[in-house]
Amino acid sequence: MPHELRQGDYLISDDPARIDVDAIHAFLAQSYWAKDIPREVVARSVANSLCLGIYAADGAQVGLVRVISDYTTFAYLCDVYVLEAHRGLGLSKATMRAYATHPRLQNLRRQHLVTQDAHGLYAQFGFMPVAQPERHMEKRDPEAYRRPAPPR
Repeated sequence: MPHELRQGDYLISDDPARIDVDAIHAFLAQSYWAKDIPREVVARSVANSLCLGIYAADGAQVGLVRVISDYTTFAYLCDVYVLEAHRGLGLSKATMRAYATHPRLQNLRRQHLVTQDAHGLYAQFGFMPVAQPERHMEKRDPEAYRRPAPPR
């Protein structure tokens, strides 16, 4: 049974059958964090993640929270957005409530996200700056989307 929450006329749902990869790609390809991401990369990432889609009354997908997790110890929130025309209606907070109450994401030891401008939203749900940042490392490849994907 899908995990769902209503916010006014909107539905937030983890039902994979509702996901609109084309709508997600259209937004992400213009975003500051995934500019020019290929559609096939979006499709693979969605297929391998828990997605909480935000849907308007007509069924159109207007937002997303994508979660990468082992459902036991760790979750990484990424690709969080609400289309501009649907902002200011409490959808970001409602989607974070759906994330926070999702049955598969309880009792995780660590949850992580990266944001440029939504620190206040995430702080309301217990997120804070990284403790001991000197222990955290990353490997970045800003050119990854410009190269052909390796064969699967």
